[in-house]
Amino acid sequence: MKARAAKLVFGVGILILSLLISEPLRAQVADATLSGTVTDPSGAVVPNAKISVKNLDTGQSTATQTNSEGLYSLQNLTPGEYEVSISADGFGTKATKMTITGEATLTMDAALAAPPAQPQAPTDNLPNAPSSSKTGPSLQDLGFPPDQAQANAQLQALLDKRTHMLKIHQRMGLITTIPLIATLATSLNAGGKNTSTASRDLHAALGGVTGDLYAITAYYAIRAPRVPGTETRGPIRFHKAMAWIHGPGMILTPILGIMAFDQKEDGEKVHGIASAHGPVAIVTAAAFGLAVMSVSLKF
Repeated sequence: MKARAAKLVFGVGILILSLLISEPLRAQVADATLSGTVTDPSGAVVPNAKISVKNLDTGQSTATQTNSEGLYSLQNLTPGEYEVSISADGFGTKATKMTITGEATLTMDAALAAPPAQPQAPTDNLPNAPSSSKTGPSLQDLGFPPDQAQANAQLQALLDKRTHMLKIHQRMGLITTIPLIATLATSLNAGGKNTSTASRDLHAALGGVTGDLYAITAYYAIRAPRVPGTETRGPIRFHKAMAWIHGPGMILTPILGIMAFDQKEDGEKVHGIASAHGPVAIVTAAAFGLAVMSVSLKF
């Protein structure tokens, strides 16, 4: 009897112990589910949003994405404390903590907020200072009061057009320097005693190309609209002063060049006013080069 009683007590103990052990094991079964909908500030669903959950007890992470309807679902989660992070391109990240229990089906909807605005770097409100905007300088850059700058849209449009034309003027000026240098280089073989007709023709052709490009360059500077109330400062003043030298020189140089060309073609020595072709061309080229450097290089 005592042996039978002892076996009965032992069997009951084993049964109770197995129940106590199986209860926490069942509590750790990964059968919880977390789902929800992700929307933007206007309430529209956000597809392809990233959802990441991290078990703070184990450090294990699980991730998924929302479908085309903004829905997501994470299954087979073990109970515990979790950190949930939801993010999407063009929106801020939303993070929260929550507790998940065994066999629970939890719903967590999330409304993402717009990202915080990036601070803008301060600008110097100096007259004639270059603007940091993509469209070019503003009226305030030229010294106009803020109330006038905001109210006068027509004047701003005039400034934008002038900026655009002067940019083309500057680029064409840089392009013009290429045939100008070539013209000066070929002049060494175009005016001596042993020069050939081919050398003179090449020099004349390069001079013609230079003159055409110069005319286009000058057109954009002359036709650029003026903005009332502004004054010329710094390198621009020197740039304009040089134009009074290379402008007339660009007109006079080809005229003298044609005269010298005809005299050489007739077998004559270059004489008279045509002999000034070389010096005038050198002075013109020097003034043009200084004008280009004054607005292209920063000193």
